[in-house]
Amino acid sequence: MRYLLTCLIVLAALAAQAGPPQLLLDVARFRNLNKVEKGAEVEIYVTVPTQSLMYRQRAPKAFQSSALVTLDILKADGSSAYHEVITLKPPVLTDTTIAIKNPQSFLKRIMLPDGKYTLRGTVKDQYRSTGSETVVEKPLVLEAPTGPFLTDVVLLSRPAARSGGDDNFARGGYRLTRAPGGSYGRGADNVFFYTELHNAPVGQPLRVHYHLTTPDGSAADADATLTPQSGRPTSVAGQLPMGPLPDGPFTLFVEVYGGPGNKKLLAGHRAIGEHSAAEYAPAGAAVPR
Repeated sequence: MRYLLTCLIVLAALAAQAGPPQLLLDVARFRNLNKVEKGAEVEIYVTVPTQSLMYRQRAPKAFQSSALVTLDILKADGSSAYHEVITLKPPVLTDTTIAIKNPQSFLKRIMLPDGKYTLRGTVKDQYRSTGSETVVEKPLVLEAPTGPFLTDVVLLSRPAARSGGDDNFARGGYRLTRAPGGSYGRGADNVFFYTELHNAPVGQPLRVHYHLTTPDGSAADADATLTPQSGRPTSVAGQLPMGPLPDGPFTLFVEVYGGPGNKKLLAGHRAIGEHSAAEYAPAGAAVPR
């Protein structure tokens, strides 16, 4: 009886600590290199912070949570272009009072024709009966601009590393570790990023300008030289120090200049992130199970 009472108290405490489940959807659009069917390769990086999940006691000093993630991509007419359900089971914890519970992340690459879509992500806490579901929706427009252009800028938690591997985390000869939600927490002193340049003039070095800014006017800048590749997109990977920037939101601009003296803007794109030196920021990824 005493053991049962203890279990009930523990479960009640865990339920009180758990809030609505959270879901972060980071979407990056790259061009499909298939010349026959024009379209895009969409990368969806999904992160579920486990602090918001309820943990169930499975054995003495053994607690675990479970989340069900549903991904849907809907066409403009409401019909389905993609549907998948993934179950996430974070590692068993011996103590649920641990302040930092590692998030669970996974990456999906989906090929889609150009057009307008809606991305819908749903996360459900499988150990809760009420307030256990959260839905996140994002518009998704896929199109190829004319002339030189940059794909979406992906914010990374560590430098893009040269890699010859062929998996979901490799792109353009680099291995990429994303910063979920564009969040940089304590210990982060640089913003790392990756994008790809298309349709740039071949045979001449171009100037790439990186500009990091915050709402209060603080900024950091850097320049690099880039020589476009023929017949394929050119990878652009870099970093900027965030030391002089205050906490809060920031905007990263990546711009490519060419022409006489490399003064003509050929292409540009931006990404928005968040810096909080006092908070923990999720990083890394886990394989869905």
